[in-house]
Amino acid sequence: MINRGFVIRQMTLEDVELAVEWAAEEGWNPGLSDAACFYHADPGGFFIGEVDGRPVGCISAVSCGESFGFIGFYIVRKELRGKWYGVELGRRAMSRLGTRNIGIDGVVAKIKNYEKFGFTLAHRNIRYEGRGAAGSGSTVVIGLATLPFDTVVSYDSGIFPARRAGFLEKWIIRPDGAALGFIEGGELRGYGVIRPCRTGFKIGPLFADSPGIAGNLFDALTGKVPEQEPVFLDIPAANPAAVAFARDRGMTPVFETGRMYNRGAPAVPLEKVFGITSFELG
Repeated sequence: MINRGFVIRQMTLEDVELAVEWAAEEGWNPGLSDAACFYHADPGGFFIGEVDGRPVGCISAVSCGESFGFIGFYIVRKELRGKWYGVELGRRAMSRLGTRNIGIDGVVAKIKNYEKFGFTLAHRNIRYEGRGAAGSGSTVVIGLATLPFDTVVSYDSGIFPARRAGFLEKWIIRPDGAALGFIEGGELRGYGVIRPCRTGFKIGPLFADSPGIAGNLFDALTGKVPEQEPVFLDIPAANPAAVAFARDRGMTPVFETGRMYNRGAPAVPLEKVFGITSFELG
């Protein structure tokens, strides 16, 4: 039975910082500046559950326009699981996103639970770990922030299931890490972002029109990381070229999730996805 003192309210930015701390405790290894970037994507899409004013769980339900949304940060404190708090948080998130196609990245052990909410598995996302290579990298990439912002949003929208200008506005000019683009024939043909995390660095997204372009971006991004520092890349297993790309660079799989949707997998060019943006926002 759920505690009568349980209430769900919208998070403040400070609450999102707490959610990121909880995510770190769960071993999700969030980025050091993720909270502000995530919150800016959709300030009304973050919820915290409290019992008599004490935080016990959280969830995000970030809207990307009228047709797509993503649920993440689905956490209930370990000592309070099994009391239906998670179910109520899940219902609030689903209600908030309404009739949109909703995506989630669920841990493999919980896939059957998410199927009860109407989600079906689209593909696996595999986290690969490699190492930084300070000072190496391509000379044919440019700082993403030097390009017109609409150019970046347009390219991203051709690969991600929806337009997410609010999120990208902060993600590509974050105070740490780097965002790089690959220009060919006067056109943006790929981009990637790297950011410091609690452990090492993560690259995400890494979108590119070909494995060669992805390689140029990857090398340039890892070249900004201290040598031998861990670097993580979350790859859709449904893109065999991306899996080969990671293995060719000596990266090893360390974790995986199931990418699931409640209204079917959107028609996105997975062959251009060499690294997803995040497990929290898709």
